[in-house]
Amino acid sequence: MTESSDQAMGGVRHLSSVPRGDCVRLVGIDTGLGFRSRLAAMGLVPGVAVRVLRNSGHGPAVVEVKGTRLALGRGVASKMQVE
Repeated sequence: MTESSDQAMGGVRHLSSVPRGDCVRLVGIDTGLGFRSRLAAMGLVPGVAVRVLRNSGHGPAVVEVKGTRLALGRGVASKMQVE
C-alpha cells in the first residue's frame, strides 16, 4: 500500500505531511526518551488532538495542542506519527 493510499484511508502518516487546517491525533513519536519527555512536557503525548495551523513544507510547522500554539522544526514534525 502506498503512502498516498494510506492518507486517503486515514492511515498513519508524519505530521510534516499534514496540510494546514487539518486536525489529527498523535499516535507516536520516533525519538529518544529524553526528547520524547520534553515533547510530553509541552503536551505532545500519544492520543492528543493536534490542529495544524501552518505547514508550508519549509520552515517550522505551527500546530495547536490544547489551546497552545507550538512551532515544531521540520525534523521533529517528520518524526511524529499521526492519524
